[in-house]
Amino acid sequence: MNLTRAEAIERTSTLTVSHYDVALDLTTSDTTFSSTTTVSFTAKEGSSSFIDAVTHKVHRVTLNGTDLDPAEVSDGVRIQLPNLAAENVLTVHADALYMNTGEGLHRFVDPVDGEVYLYSQFEVPDSRRMFAVFEQPDQKATFTFHVLAPVHWDVISNSPTPAPEAAGEGKAVWHFEPTLKMSSYITALIAGPYECVRSELTSSDGRTIPLGVFARKSLMEFLDAENVFELTRQGFEFFEEQFGTPYPFPKYDQLFVPEFNAGAMENAGAVTFLESYVFRSKVTDAMVERRAITILHELAHMWFGDLVTMRWWNDLWLNESFAEFMSTLAAAQNTKYVDSWTTFSSLEKSWAYRQDQLPSTHPIKAEINDLEDVLVNFDGITYAKGASVLRQLVAWVGQEQFMAGVRAYFAKHAWGNTELPDLMVELEAASGRDLTAWTEQWLETAGVNKFTPEISVDGDGVITSFSILQSAVAEHPVLRPHRAAVGFYNMAAGGEDAGKLVRTHRVELDVDGAVTEVPELVGLQRPALVLLNDDDLAYAKIRLDAQSLATAKAHLKDFKESLPRTLVSASAWDAARDGETPAREYVDFVLATIGYESDSTVIMVLLRQLATALAYYVAPEHQKATAVAAADSLWELAKGAGAGSDAQLQFVKAFAAHAQTDAQLDLVQSVLDGETTLDGLALDTDMRWEFIISLAAGGRAGASVIDAALALDNTQNGQLAAATAHAAIPTAEGKAGTWASVVELGEGANAVQRAAIDGFTKVWDTALLEPYVAKYFGAIRQVWESKSYETASTIITGLYPVQLVKQSTLDATDAFLADLGEDVPALRRLLVESRDTVVRALKAQAADA
Repeated sequence: MNLTRAEAIERTSTLTVSHYDVALDLTTSDTTFSSTTTVSFTAKEGSSSFIDAVTHKVHRVTLNGTDLDPAEVSDGVRIQLPNLAAENVLTVHADALYMNTGEGLHRFVDPVDGEVYLYSQFEVPDSRRMFAVFEQPDQKATFTFHVLAPVHWDVISNSPTPAPEAAGEGKAVWHFEPTLKMSSYITALIAGPYECVRSELTSSDGRTIPLGVFARKSLMEFLDAENVFELTRQGFEFFEEQFGTPYPFPKYDQLFVPEFNAGAMENAGAVTFLESYVFRSKVTDAMVERRAITILHELAHMWFGDLVTMRWWNDLWLNESFAEFMSTLAAAQNTKYVDSWTTFSSLEKSWAYRQDQLPSTHPIKAEINDLEDVLVNFDGITYAKGASVLRQLVAWVGQEQFMAGVRAYFAKHAWGNTELPDLMVELEAASGRDLTAWTEQWLETAGVNKFTPEISVDGDGVITSFSILQSAVAEHPVLRPHRAAVGFYNMAAGGEDAGKLVRTHRVELDVDGAVTEVPELVGLQRPALVLLNDDDLAYAKIRLDAQSLATAKAHLKDFKESLPRTLVSASAWDAARDGETPAREYVDFVLATIGYESDSTVIMVLLRQLATALAYYVAPEHQKATAVAAADSLWELAKGAGAGSDAQLQFVKAFAAHAQTDAQLDLVQSVLDGETTLDGLALDTDMRWEFIISLAAGGRAGASVIDAALALDNTQNGQLAAATAHAAIPTAEGKAGTWASVVELGEGANAVQRAAIDGFTKVWDTALLEPYVAKYFGAIRQVWESKSYETASTIITGLYPVQLVKQSTLDATDAFLADLGEDVPALRRLLVESRDTVVRALKAQAADA
């Protein structure tokens, strides 16, 4: 199943594909479908190669009019192609498998109406699960799809959907026009009785672009299509102007599909999203904003990734970092989400810093030797660090100069494949700057730097010297150049900002080397708080000096702006994560200040970090008491929050997740029963499930209670929540049943297994998990070898015994890694990253003790 970069390079040197004609019959069975692919390509005469085709059975292979024996040329993954001509036509007729892992052509049956829904997910290497294909991004081609399906279905692909033609009783065939030239991983097929809301817009070149928003019939009543259309129009307007290139495809459909593994996928003109973005219950403002950013992210991919595509996966960041940066920029400059850089700092950058401090950290431009390498590389560096570094580059060269380079890049490379130098040469030409050193230091090295202020003052509090100290860890010692700002903050004495912590001075400068003097600040009065990396331009962790830290603890709630408050909170989290300050100090810090936070995403991130600190970083002897007190505080915060507010919703959910004592679980039950109420809090379907899961984990809700709730909500959402609740029941028998279902029997779709794993690991008594350490390390090699990547990685990362923060967990991991050796680097990376969580937790617990 693996494909190496060397094989891809060799294949490209041998052949060039031009067109695929793909006929699919989706009416043959519930487990397989018929796939007939005719491929036209040129090759070096007399050479040999192979085409990728993950098949159930190959019926016929015909190369240039000659039938090849499928038993000889096909192994179920590749089909060998001997003695190629200069011009070649290959036809492969095979049966392929429907998947339930969110890879290839995924098949889902809606429990509400029994209807079948299909969708494709091909990134990285899974178009080969639907048709025979040269599966690598630099083999761009045009694609013509013919799809035979039930007549009442809708069928959507990259080209506009044609009128179906009758094809026998209850069937129809859709003959799509050929696509524009594209890589196979962004082709798409979505089929089933999806329903649609339609609209249109006019692109910058005057074309009318049809728009569609699709979902399953049972979800249509919850679909907020107008919001999706509004964001889409704002994104089109912004990107077409910034990129100087009209939207490249003939239509733009956005489809919400079931059991999706990621947030979304940028199929050209047919973007798929996970169904959690269709809100059937009240959700946080953070979730609504996340959907908006995701919509803009995928739209940006129509240019970055689809129109111009990386040659090989080592330049995956050219897709993802740019889409991540551009989606936040678009949100900040052309939608109502004007504070989206606060969201980016809180959510995306914290992800990047976390990833960049793992033993597996890597440069933004990663070394990708094969497909397994890239599958584990959809991470916080490829997305969030790359976007952070791009933001810094824009601050350095200027947005207009940066976009001028991007416009030249699109003009030169439209419909082609590129590598990093292709972009950098255009940015250099537009900005007038030599970016060679910047590229080497930022894109080709790993690790995160740290800024610490060094300030001297005289007896009157006047600054006599001010320096920024930059440091790096020994494993990644590079000190990089940064564009950064220093902000001075003081309490406003009067006016409309009275009582607020406001910025009174700012200086922007280049930070380079171990010590950067800032002479512009000498002679100024020392402020109450000094904030390095103000406005969050640089990619660097920051620390506060003692006086600034004291001000932050006393007045975090008083910041007038959300971004500096978020940067200070992030610094406190970093220090706790790094074992520099006690975890209980951080817990107190969050609980004392989160009630004053107004940004929904910041509240969400702080609650996540609070949960991590309570579960892993507080010293064992203080863990239960601290966690119980924190849960009580969360309920008090919920009671004190505004009626019906976003904060109230988040605090109530967090309380339910942390409730573990009899009194706390009694309160959960009382809220669930309607005996205890909060003004403005609506106990809707999804919140009821969160309370049932809380009670299940606390031993208060057994199988009969869960099944009764499922009978009232027998939807996909309900089934996933019930899987979590059942797996959370804190008995040895319950855990054994979940383990057998997920690991040994492999029951259910990948989404169901993921939900069950969430429940399995939700325990208040970690002794329940002790027996599974040996079982885990005894099973995961076979899991890796026998299951698809999505399923295997879900199990391996989800069931790693991270809850058992002790040396014995590290010892068991090390023994397995020693036996594994270097033969399976992707599996090794998943384990090394999980192991690091325990290492970090042990260090933090020691600091807290």
